[in-house]
Amino acid sequence: MKTNGARFLETLGISFELGEYEVDLDDLSAVNVAKKVGMPPEQVFKTLLTTSGPGEYLFAIIPGDAEIDFKKLAKAAGVRSTEMVHLKEVQPLTGYVRGGVTVFGAKKNYPVFVDETIILFDRVAVSAGARGTQLILAPEDYLRAAEAQTADLVKDAQPAEANDASAAWAKFGKGRRKAQ
Repeated sequence: MKTNGARFLETLGISFELGEYEVDLDDLSAVNVAKKVGMPPEQVFKTLLTTSGPGEYLFAIIPGDAEIDFKKLAKAAGVRSTEMVHLKEVQPLTGYVRGGVTVFGAKKNYPVFVDETIILFDRVAVSAGARGTQLILAPEDYLRAAEAQTADLVKDAQPAEANDASAAWAKFGKGRRKAQ
């Protein structure tokens, strides 16, 4: 299916492939999309629309298996803070629905910040502007077409044991005294 994202890349003479998959409305996650297009989730980047204040918007593009770190995004953008745009605002601001958001052909050209890990791969996948279709292209081409800046944008991974201990401490440890 030809999408606005694909048309945009064609106008720039950028080569890409379209990866089409069956949409599961119950699971629009990038991890699920990665399985369906046969790529590792860290190679399938999700496009998030964030805000740094009233009328100020930024795109954050991060690996499908990662979680955005809003403080890191704010630092990269040179703003005080950032947060996710409310879901009901995404389509009016971008022209795209959740699961199909892309920076290409969006209603406005908001600043684009991409997690620095994108350069580790030969090919990456991003939404083509419609659910069920991914653009697969070279990271350098994506960065050039998106006029993007790269930065560390994701929360640092913690070892599973640390997560388990933290969760246990949060649930049981706070405010409790050691039994005597």
